Amino acid sequence: MPQCSIKKKTSIGGQALLEGVMMRGPQKTAMAVRHVSGNIVMEEFPNKRSKSRSTISRIPLVRGVVNMVESMVLGYRCLMRSAELAGLEEEEPGKEGKEAGKAEQFFVSLLMVLSTIVGVLLAVGLFLYLPALLFGLITKAVPSLENRLWRSIFEGLIRIVLFIGYLLLVSLMKDIKRVFRYHGAEHKTIFCYEAGEELTVENVRRQSRFHPRCGTSFLVLMLLVGIVVAMFIPVTTPFLRTIIKILTIPVMVGIGYELIKWAGRSDSWLSRAVSKPGMWMQRITTKEPDDSMIECAIAALKAVLPDDPEADRW
Repeated sequence: MPQCSIKKKTSIGGQALLEGVMMRGPQKTAMAVRHVSGNIVMEEFPNKRSKSRSTISRIPLVRGVVNMVESMVLGYRCLMRSAELAGLEEEEPGKEGKEAGKAEQFFVSLLMVLSTIVGVLLAVGLFLYLPALLFGLITKAVPSLENRLWRSIFEGLIRIVLFIGYLLLVSLMKDIKRVFRYHGAEHKTIFCYEAGEELTVENVRRQSRFHPRCGTSFLVLMLLVGIVVAMFIPVTTPFLRTIIKILTIPVMVGIGYELIKWAGRSDSWLSRAVSKPGMWMQRITTKEPDDSMIECAIAALKAVLPDDPEADRW
């Protein structure tokens, strides 16, 4: 898909939601969600950050962890809110149903917490413990393979295969397919803005849906960085190795963030090479949007554009 030349790289980022798009600018965040009625529902709120967090967010490596936590919290809240704005949630009950609904809401909340805990445990077991366990079984059969380099490469490749398999599996779900299409609309709209073109459906439609500064690219970089970090872990016992890997996640997040930040600023062959794996993975996590999806992305982006054109420079 062709795209115009980039005139300005923006710090504005976004996220695909349920039937909509969220954009986060320098001063505020906006959601544009397509309601079941067909109208676009907008919701905006200012970005709040304390002075201490603003100072921390400027420290290399540390800022990556801070930004990731903030993005995860904000993304989850916006995702849940988008379901309400789209009219996908059940209508508010009447007075007679509110009391009975409180107990139900408590059990639903409890179930969500338990589901989150189980999900985290499964992710740790699948992406961290299982690769270490498999390599341990292999080295028992072929002891000559036991060294840090082969262990790190094997475990890293298994994690990448599992990650790709997971993305391919969830991409088969109808709702996720639509989220991936909104993801494509988000990328196209940002590319159109960076090219200095008017934000119209026609201009946005012809942009590329593969963007180097994307969360997918960040996750891929983390997986690759994890291979290098694992080389410095001397422990071979699967359980202890898993614990140490969990403790090194902030390190991988920090390095991955700095790499994607550098790759976003540089136009060298090396930065393009660093961005390439994430761009390939976006063939799964982004799909071509329709015009109604592009309209949501445009509305969200326009709502967060700063008055000062330099305020959102990358």
